[in-house]
Amino acid sequence: MTNGATGTAGGAPGQPYNGIPAGQLAGLRWQATTTDGTGVEMARLPDGGVAVRNASDPEGPALIYTKAEIEALIGGAADGDFDDLLS
Repeated sequence: MTNGATGTAGGAPGQPYNGIPAGQLAGLRWQATTTDGTGVEMARLPDGGVAVRNASDPEGPALIYTKAEIEALIGGAADGDFDDLLS
């Protein structure tokens, strides 16, 4: 997991960082993972990264991932790498 473009909350102005309040990420199109308002929501960042927030707390903290990290997560999930977490 990356700390975004700056690595810390005190980095370059306007750059997202892990834990940034999701409400500060203006102009993003959040995509829900469920239709009932639970789970997580994801949004593409201008640099190609992805922000992830808790759907039930849309103003709460967001985690910031690189495109490569999200590709690895999705690929691992498709391959069943995390199936043991659900059993």
